[in-house]
Amino acid sequence: MGEVQKGFLSVLQKLKGTTEGELRIVLLGLDNAGKTTLLKQLSSEDVNTITPTQGFNIKSLTAHGMRLNVWDIGGQRKIRPFWKKYLENTDLLIYVIDSADKKRFEETGLELSELIDDENLKGVPVLIFANKQDLATASPASEIAEGLNLHTYRDRAWQIQACSAFSGEGVQDGMNWISDTIVNRKKAN
Repeated sequence: MGEVQKGFLSVLQKLKGTTEGELRIVLLGLDNAGKTTLLKQLSSEDVNTITPTQGFNIKSLTAHGMRLNVWDIGGQRKIRPFWKKYLENTDLLIYVIDSADKKRFEETGLELSELIDDENLKGVPVLIFANKQDLATASPASEIAEGLNLHTYRDRAWQIQACSAFSGEGVQDGMNWISDTIVNRKKAN
């Protein structure tokens, strides 16, 4: 069993008993950010053969009675207007950014800001994966956080996590944050 999968199962074990047994997670980001690679990494599938998502992928990952329903929605410009149709009843938003694609930081920032303002995501925790950190041209997560003005998001829990969805590095840290955040949110309710 891969390290990411083992870690993912431990996250699910932590969540067990603190939720009704099911979480709805929406996975968004611009095209080519690495959303599908991340999802395949989490489900221990081959990450070497990924094609652009036309529409969406849904993965239900189950372990120890806990189910994560992850909606991976394509990031092409023509698909983005439909993102809002998938946000109702979302427990967590994972937003993936290509850290090496500096030309699109402004565009991805605008898309993220629009999502944060959506009524269906009011108060919903956000995990931002600063992906492709294995590339020499990748910007550090702290620089991306500053550029996106993440410090202005005061109505929800948020985290930016440097990662490489391809190698799995940093993915477990993000999943641990999800576990801690959801557990704390359930305790507060």
